[in-house]
Parts: sequence; structure tokens; C-alpha cells
Amino acid sequence: LWLPLAFLAPAAFFLGVWVVYPTFATMYRSLFSDRGDSFVAFDNYQRMFTDASVQTAIKNNVLWVLIIPAGVTAVGLVFAVLTEKVRWAPAFKIAVFIPLAVSLFAVGVIWRIMYQEDPERGVINAAIVGVQGITGERGVLSSARPSTDDITGTPAGGLTLQESIGPGDVALLGLTAIRATEIPEDSIDAVQPEALQGGITGVVWRDFKPGGGRPGEVESEELGIAGVTVELRRADSRETVDSTTTEEGGAFAFEEVEAGEYRVAIGSETFAEPFDGFSWLGQSLITPAIMIAYIWVSAGFAMVITAAGLSAIPRDTLEAARTDGASEFQVFRRITVPLLAPVLTVVLVTQIIACLKIFDLVLAIAPGSSRNDATLLAFEMWRRSFSGQNLYGLGSAISTFLLLLFIPFLIVNVRRFRAEAK
Repeated sequence: LWLPLAFLAPAAFFLGVWVVYPTFATMYRSLFSDRGDSFVAFDNYQRMFTDASVQTAIKNNVLWVLIIPAGVTAVGLVFAVLTEKVRWAPAFKIAVFIPLAVSLFAVGVIWRIMYQEDPERGVINAAIVGVQGITGERGVLSSARPSTDDITGTPAGGLTLQESIGPGDVALLGLTAIRATEIPEDSIDAVQPEALQGGITGVVWRDFKPGGGRPGEVESEELGIAGVTVELRRADSRETVDSTTTEEGGAFAFEEVEAGEYRVAIGSETFAEPFDGFSWLGQSLITPAIMIAYIWVSAGFAMVITAAGLSAIPRDTLEAARTDGASEFQVFRRITVPLLAPVLTVVLVTQIIACLKIFDLVLAIAPGSSRNDATLLAFEMWRRSFSGQNLYGLGSAISTFLLLLFIPFLIVNVRRFRAEAK
């Protein structure tokens, strides 16, 4: 009897010092004021449930528990099935599992850099902007301004030529303050077009000549701007009658225009700012951004556990289903997933417990301006107790509340272990 106790004593001592004593001390401390000099009973718990930041943390924890365990389990299941279908399965497993070997804080730092809004710094936005630049639409110009007072308006609403014109007139739309990168490489010198009988012609050009020039006049070495949307509007009602796009030299033409007074305008879509990606670290996207980082880390754990369960499934059962005419999806849905139910339950319960403990990812990824929106209970406990606020009573109450949330899932795990032992 004494020999087993002697072996257990060191472990029991450290367990008591580092786990049991702090747990009961925290529960006891939650009944006292922040300074610890007066007994306040359950006042700290009342503060906890009425504090706006703690309420946000509780809401976020609910979202995490609803989304993350299912997401991690699903991704792990897909990866585990894929490892049985590809030749390079060992390399794939290593690549997916490696993030789990890195500390969560280091993972948070990596994703914080990847989430930078500037595409020059953030890898994710750089990829999104690159794809959008290939497939999406954007304005030809984003910084252009009128070169003379004859053109009024703003880029948001379009730039309009003040002077009313009619059939047979020529509209000159000179722009300046254009970035060199926004001028197409194949641009050619602008040429003032000839008047068109029964129509309206014009040119949109970069009204800038190195070494000097006269604003409002088309001169040599001044480039025409292609791809600009030009609208023909009625002078009295500003109703858009027609629209066209400038050619290589910036020229455009409206043919067969009815008699009357018109104004020529450059459409607002021409000045649309280029898409620079999402504000991942902003208040609206910070929680999904942290969730994505966590799924990336935890997918390896779910994959390994699920792959172990897959290896235990009798191959005869799967082959019999295929022989009976079941498709791969039917085999997966009706045989593989039901047989994996105990393993998937393990992953789900483990991830629920892990979600309640998330702290370092919030600390590493969320900037100061977004932490109130990304906060979780574990992070809120640390912030109230150890980040300078010194609200030890409130922090202890949050810790005790977290412990109460853990207990049901711990009971499920203990019962499962006992059932497996029997």
C-alpha cells in the first residue's frame, strides 16, 4: 500500500499545488472585493453578467462553441478521408499536423501578419486583390481631378462639363493628378477629334505635359485615356441619354444626337477606388478571422484522431457496400460517418473544451481597437485580473464561471472513458 502511495505522492503534491489549491482559492476569492478586504458574496457574479464586455465575451464563446467544434471536426474528417485517396498521404499529414506543434501565440503572430489590410504586407489580401484584379471590375482612374474649372463635380458623382453643348460640338475633358500606374502602357497621344454633324465628339486625356503646357488644350505628348465611361446627359434634367467608352487615344463620339442642349460627364465608375482587400483585423471581421486561424491549427488534431478511427473500420464492410452498388458518397455518408460517430464525438467534446479556453489567439491577432469585439471569457478573465485593471474579484468570478461551463463536458469525457474501459 505504501509503495504505490510513495510513487503517487510527488505527482499528487504538484497537482494539489498547481491545480487543486488555485481552483478552490479562486472560487473563494470570487466572493470578495477586488482588493480582497471585504466580503461581497455574489456581487462579483452580478457585475460579471451586467458588464458589457463580459456579455460580449459570453456571446462570442457561444458562437465559438456552435461553429468551431463542428468546423474542426468536418475539416478533419475531410482531410482524413483524403489521406486515404492520395499517394502523398504522409507528406499531406505532416503539412496539416505541423501547425499543431507551434504555440498558439506564435500562430497568432503569423496570422496577424497575414491579415494585414495593406496588400503589400498581408498575404491574404494580396491573394484576394490579385484574383479580383483578374476577374473583377474597377475604375480606370481613382485619383484623377479636373484640370480646369470648366469641369465640376466629384469623383463619387462623376465629373461634368459645365458648358452646355449640342450636335456638332466637341467636348474637351482634361484630367490631371493621374497616377502613372493608372495610365495604360499602350496609351497614345491624345488628338482633338473633328466635329461630327448631327453628333457630339470629344476626348478624355491626361492634361499634363512635362516641362509645362496650357491647361484645357490638347497638346503633343499628352496621352489620351482609354476605357473611360462617358455619359451624355440632358442639360435641364441631367437624365442620361447615352453612354460610351473612350478609345485608345481617349476619343469618344455620340452619333445621331437629337437637337437640344446636353452636358458631357465622366461616369463615377471611372473613379472607383481599387479593391484593397478586407479589413480582417477590423471590428466586424476580427472574430471570423481568429476562428479561421484556430481551425487551421486544430485541423491536424482532428485529422489524426479521425484517421485512426478510419483505420479501424473493417474494409470488408466498405467493399460490400461498393459491391452492392453504393456510390462513394453513399459509402461515406451511410457507413463511414456512422461507424466514426464515437471518434467524432471525442473530437467534438475536445474542441468544445478547447474553445472555452481560447486566450492567446485573441491576444496575438486582435489589435487594441478590436479586442472588445473579439474578447472571450478566458481573455476577459486575464484582462480584468492581470493587464493593469486589477479587478481580481471580477476576474475570479469569470474563472469560476468558466469552470462551471467545463464541468458538463468533463463529465461526458469521464463517462466515455469508463464505458470504453468496460
